[in-house]
Amino acid sequence: MRVGWSEMSNSNFKEYRVWDASTRIFHWVNFLSVIMLILFGMLMLYKKELGIVSVEAKIALKEVHVIVGYVFALNLVWRLIWGFIGSRYALWKNIIPGKGFIQLLKSYKSSMNISQTQVFLGHNPLGRLAVSAMVLLMVILMTTGLIRAGTDIYYPPFGAFVAEYVADANTDPESLIPYNSKGTHKDKASKLKAFKKPFGLIHLYSAYTLIFIIFLHIYFVIRAERKEGGSLVSAMITGKKILKDKPVDL
Repeated sequence: MRVGWSEMSNSNFKEYRVWDASTRIFHWVNFLSVIMLILFGMLMLYKKELGIVSVEAKIALKEVHVIVGYVFALNLVWRLIWGFIGSRYALWKNIIPGKGFIQLLKSYKSSMNISQTQVFLGHNPLGRLAVSAMVLLMVILMTTGLIRAGTDIYYPPFGAFVAEYVADANTDPESLIPYNSKGTHKDKASKLKAFKKPFGLIHLYSAYTLIFIIFLHIYFVIRAERKEGGSLVSAMITGKKILKDKPVDL
């Protein structure tokens, strides 16, 4: 990606082109899908307290959660690919901590202590840690979510296989109804329940951890915006950062 700059009129600030369109689209699609997944996840988690007791409502909530999950998963898979073929600051090698990162992190923290915080075109070292953690958690959530989609309501990509496994000899697997034992083999249904339980727990606690990191991420974005500038939020809309000091990673 071309990284150029032009002087802003009547100021010492410079404008840098940083985030490509694919990265920006991923960010906002991911933001909206995660918000919706959290919302419907909470509805499912507290359905009894909210008076949602019918099986039909339970299935409907799960179906909406899964459909939004497909959008989330496809968007995430594309971002994972883009991290190897995209523009400079979208590449994983410039995000995931690697060789020399510890020294870079120490230097950044030292600059914060003397109120001359280093500025970066891409993510600063703390941002790189946060993004790496969030991507890892999202991959875990995607994987466990797809497994639970198949084992709970027989949705792709594993649903057909699960239904065929759990159906008894005299039942068409396609006729099985989620959360209904009719037509299922008792022993196989019991094994399936035991199999899917840990994936549900991993999914749940990964979601809690992701929510916590998201709040930390928002806090540090606001902090960096105030202390370093760079129009971080608007940069994810326009693709451009506006900085006064020379970026470390130019």
